[in-house]
Amino acid sequence: MYIEAPKKKIAKSNKEVFEFLIDVKNFETLMPQNIDKFEVLDAETFKFALKGMPEIILRLKEQFPNHKVILGAASDKLPFTLTANIEAISDVESEVGLSFEGKFNAMMAMMIKTPITNFMETLSSNLHKID
Repeated sequence: MYIEAPKKKIAKSNKEVFEFLIDVKNFETLMPQNIDKFEVLDAETFKFALKGMPEIILRLKEQFPNHKVILGAASDKLPFTLTANIEAISDVESEVGLSFEGKFNAMMAMMIKTPITNFMETLSSNLHKID
């Protein structure tokens, strides 16, 4: 299953966006309002739960300075990645595209497609909060 949120332009350099996204505690800023729990487990891992959804643990998997940040599920039970592609538009503006990719059976994919799509759109629309 592959879900892509609309790209967002942000009034920050690609370096500033990258540095914000590799600091996992900053993801709390991007979370939806219906967040039930957010906890940083270590420098590369955080756990969160949205109301009515199970807890998800995300870990920083890969980073390509100023261009890409890849987070992945800490558990192999539900393997997926959340990728932020960062493109510089100018020295003070960049464009960020978020994508979700996971391997799920058809039933699971059907159940989670809408909540994941909504989640991705919320993360994307909250990117303007990067300070």
